[in-house]
Amino acid sequence: MAWATGGLAPPVDRSAGTDLAWVVVTPASAALVTSEVEADRIRAEYVPERHALELVVVPWFDPGAFVRAASEFAGVPAGELASDGHRELGPDASDELVALRLALSDDELDELRSLGRLAAFALGECLRAWRPGRDRDLDVQAQLVSLVEAGGADTPVVIVGGDERVRRFRHPVAIGAPMSEMAMAVVVARRAGLHVAATRIALAHAPTKEWTVLQEKLTAVDDAVLGASRPGSTYGDALDVLDAAYSGVGAPGAWRQHFQGGPIGFEQREFEIAPLHRDSRWYLQEIEAGHAIAWNPSLAGGAKVEDTYIVGHGGLERVTNEDAWPTVPAAPVIGERPAVMVVQDYERGAS
Repeated sequence: MAWATGGLAPPVDRSAGTDLAWVVVTPASAALVTSEVEADRIRAEYVPERHALELVVVPWFDPGAFVRAASEFAGVPAGELASDGHRELGPDASDELVALRLALSDDELDELRSLGRLAAFALGECLRAWRPGRDRDLDVQAQLVSLVEAGGADTPVVIVGGDERVRRFRHPVAIGAPMSEMAMAVVVARRAGLHVAATRIALAHAPTKEWTVLQEKLTAVDDAVLGASRPGSTYGDALDVLDAAYSGVGAPGAWRQHFQGGPIGFEQREFEIAPLHRDSRWYLQEIEAGHAIAWNPSLAGGAKVEDTYIVGHGGLERVTNEDAWPTVPAAPVIGERPAVMVVQDYERGAS
């Protein structure tokens, strides 16, 4: 919906499988179908005619009204309407729609950059404010979500955890536990239908040698898959490189232990594939300039990296970027990457 409308306001019910606004597109025209409850707001604030959309209004209390309106506008039976997976309509065109929207327009790329800065700022602010041993994971998460929402976005994915839970679990969702030694914050932020993803880690004290080695191994994997994410390669090529990189750091097959990320945009990942999915259409999908990617490698023990990048002909542009967060040198394709922040060092610098 957001892709087809140029960023129509988010759904009223964020958890619903279908929204109170539909777009119907035919070879000759397009319509925005909505309920009587939403019509005035959409007419006043979205102005459908500016987007060459006819507004079709249906009663909210008629469960079949949307399907009938779509069919009548298109002039064909509902079963002949391709859709993004609605059970009462015809062929499921979800994959075709994903393929069409992978390459983002200039306006969409600008929105992605703005959203990326917001997400990185929110992650940085909540972790810089973390008081080791006093703040719970829920406290840090509340600040993270508040900052994202204040920027006009929401958080389809938010994970905040600390200490042994980070070392033990790949998804240490907040449970109200205090964080004394380590805090990890993960967010997928969404605005105007677009998504960015990023992870940040903060430590109360200087990292142990063991953990530093683990993180260095992981960044070598991330450098490798990012280096392989270039125009002309395929997503399968990038996954082959990722698989080999895990073996190269002594962790063969470690990708099996956690979702590895991939292209991001109008979904928090536009599709999901793994190195063994050679029969998937997405394995042969070519990477193009204008695609957005967010790989998400990790290693058991608490090492994880994740940022969102735009693919360009000259390299990758990190959009989840905040000047205040420390960085370290990385592969030439990205130049530098966010570091692990040590609270002691941050407080020393701030003073």
